[in-house]
Amino acid sequence: MTASEQKDSLIEKGIATKADGGAGLAAVSLLFLRLGATAFGGVAVSIPMIRDEVVARRRWIEDSHFLDLLGATNLIPGPNATEMASHLGWIRAGWRGLVLAGVCFSAPATLITLGFAWTYMRYGSTPEVSWLLYGIKPIVISVMVHALWNLGRASIRGQLVPAVGIGVLTLYALGFNEIALLFGAALFVMLVRNLRRLVSLGGAPCWLLMTGAGWVKTGLLGISAAGVTAASFSLGQLFLTSLKIGSVLYGTGYVLLTFLRADFVERLHWLTEEQLLDAVAVGQATPGPLLSTATFIGFVLGSWQGALLATLGVFLPSFLFVAISSPIIPHIRRSPWTAALLDGVSIAALALMAGVTWQLGRAAVIDPMTAALAVLGAVLLLRLNVNSTWLVLLGAAAGLAYKAGTG
Repeated sequence: MTASEQKDSLIEKGIATKADGGAGLAAVSLLFLRLGATAFGGVAVSIPMIRDEVVARRRWIEDSHFLDLLGATNLIPGPNATEMASHLGWIRAGWRGLVLAGVCFSAPATLITLGFAWTYMRYGSTPEVSWLLYGIKPIVISVMVHALWNLGRASIRGQLVPAVGIGVLTLYALGFNEIALLFGAALFVMLVRNLRRLVSLGGAPCWLLMTGAGWVKTGLLGISAAGVTAASFSLGQLFLTSLKIGSVLYGTGYVLLTFLRADFVERLHWLTEEQLLDAVAVGQATPGPLLSTATFIGFVLGSWQGALLATLGVFLPSFLFVAISSPIIPHIRRSPWTAALLDGVSIAALALMAGVTWQLGRAAVIDPMTAALAVLGAVLLLRLNVNSTWLVLLGAAAGLAYKAGTG
């Protein structure tokens, strides 16, 4: 179904009003620019805010259609909230709406992060900035733990899924490649869940299992060996690495940290653990998608050009995936194969996120004060559901006060 046909269907149901291209584009642009500038707290805040505007207030679509779009964003890589914006822009104003909605939703966070990055590079070595980051880093770890808790409760069910998650976490700790683990888990869950269907295909199961095993083996052995040694920095490799990350980024924005650490810290050795934590702290303190963290890293590594290329690389795949998937969403949602694939991807992403949370936590929690901040942040999030932005400000203030008092 084309964007025009979807809009006509909605108009017939009295859910949407037909607007000319200019009016439709203006409405899409203004709405998602405002949401991108005010949606602090990640996808857990962004998605409800988007739903309130397009379903409850503007009645562009029905709740059932919104849920279909949300399910589709979980089946493709990329930032879910940005992809939701692009889906809705496509429905409202065609392919130009798709692009504008995604760009406008992502632009505020990207620009704010760029400002932070410039400040960080100019003043990051001053004592005051280091004190701020000292208090913010453990809060970021508590935010990640909170996200793990909520996602785990929603994703872990039955016996197969948690077992796969434990296996992925174990292999990640042993140094296996995160991309291969992601797709290997998805393939394994899909094959096990659909074993009866495979048997009905006769000889096909053996071929599928052998092919799948070959893919996973290649990924585990071949990909993990690639790029292990340090490489000299280049803008081209920065763009291609960001493009690769954007193309395989399943799960929440926090899974991004797994890939950022694996590529920029472990393989290329372009960043330190502390610099990555600083980038995450800035991404957490800005509205919109956490993928704006890539903008910070790009600027730190390659100034304005690096920021532009890293941002373009990490966001570009999501626009392409939305453009491809929008017309086939109804078919994707009904397939038992893709449903099982999604379960495998989700639990693998959760396991990878747990692994990187532990690794970054060791760099952030370095003394009793940072341990106390991490525990306090986790308690406030889990018990009172405090907005993470306020916690980041609390951590910054606590870091300043503590260091000033002991300095």
